[in-house]
Amino acid sequence: MTGPETAQYSELPSIDRLLNSAPAQILLAEHGRAEVKRAARELLASMRAAIAAGQGVDTGIEAICGEIGRIVGADSRAGMRRVINLSGTILHTNLGRALLPREAVDAAAEAMRANCTLEYDLESGRRGERDARIEQLLCRLTGAEAATVVNNNAAALMLTLNTLALGRAVPVSRGELVEIGGSFRIPDIIERSGCRLVEVGTTNRTHPRDFRAALGPQTAIILKVHQSNYVIEGFTAAVDERELALVCHEAGIPLVVDLGSGALLDMEQFGLPHEPTPMEALGKGADLVTFSGDKMLGGPQAGIILGRRDLIDLINANPMKRALRCDKVTIAALAALLEMYRHPERLRDRLPLLKTMLRGRAEIRAQAAPLAELLRRRLAQVASVELVDCDSEIGSGALPGRSIASAGIAIRPQASTRRQSRLLDDLAAAFRRLPVPVIGRIRNNEFVLDCRCLEDAGEFAAQLAELEIGR
Repeated sequence: MTGPETAQYSELPSIDRLLNSAPAQILLAEHGRAEVKRAARELLASMRAAIAAGQGVDTGIEAICGEIGRIVGADSRAGMRRVINLSGTILHTNLGRALLPREAVDAAAEAMRANCTLEYDLESGRRGERDARIEQLLCRLTGAEAATVVNNNAAALMLTLNTLALGRAVPVSRGELVEIGGSFRIPDIIERSGCRLVEVGTTNRTHPRDFRAALGPQTAIILKVHQSNYVIEGFTAAVDERELALVCHEAGIPLVVDLGSGALLDMEQFGLPHEPTPMEALGKGADLVTFSGDKMLGGPQAGIILGRRDLIDLINANPMKRALRCDKVTIAALAALLEMYRHPERLRDRLPLLKTMLRGRAEIRAQAAPLAELLRRRLAQVASVELVDCDSEIGSGALPGRSIASAGIAIRPQASTRRQSRLLDDLAAAFRRLPVPVIGRIRNNEFVLDCRCLEDAGEFAAQLAELEIGR
């Protein structure tokens, strides 16, 4: 070991000296002794390894405490954080899908900080049903005989299948054997629910006669799955709910429709593409319908099951229902959201999802224009910045193949084609490193910030001073 290396080793402070230093006191007050001590041990070990490798290190107390602060600070930010969604996908599964209205947030907070009547009947003073108010509201809004709720739509479908078709056959059109995000596949959920999948028809064409041919003594239900995240075009044929209901009822078995998203409003009234509603499915003869709470409904994560009273009663009696039930926070938020749907004429201004989808391109361009100018000045040495028209997606499997006209900011690196890919990744990473991370998207050799979902342009602008490319 050389003299300089020995000197650097001797200059490294002990843990006690570090923790007793003035710079460390601020860290101890903010993060606690255990966390700071852990980070200090890790840092000193890495510094010893660097010295052994012949690398110089700064052994000053202030420098070391600064690095410890960075370590514990990064660790404390490693969990779930608020971000600014400029990805161009409104219902972004990875970013938490629908934003809740204030009424739902307040109801959830109240349920968290106080005891509540989750399963308590005030009138009788006895145990009540946790889904009772949710069921009442859903039945009023949809006309269903009965309803229940679990923790997401995958759970709703699994519980329905396990209850009505355990050990029996479930025919499904081949064109509806979908895979959605996270490698969730309809065939897998059917198998794990204890049922046997019977594939019907072909990928692009399925007819009522195909389902009739698939029926047998072991057939429990027919399942129709909404093609929520893709579109088949060309030489196609599908069996709609009305035709499928006739097939089922001739055979004396239920028709279950998995809508996936499931809006409670006719989106066409707002000039948006049509999204199938549970009311339509029930009106065409479906016996049960399942859909999500955090997609086109605009609420918390939940799986909703609507339909015949006798079938809902069987589902509620399944022991798996307890394993899949919602907690009080979700129940409170969902109930508050459904209360809002009793006044549909007011939803345009109160439901964040609807407000976001209905923003016009001109409004978004006006919001994005000054931000584009700020970024143009900030990134003048590394990229060109342009205000552009773009298209937003609904996301989370809703309205596949459809988009909404939007506007945003396109950032194009000033580099050769070979280096563009790396610089685009650097740009995306730099925006993710901001105090409130900004999530955009890379497309066609540019980094695009779609401003449709941007709520607070001032907050976005204020943190651009901290934007560092290629750190």
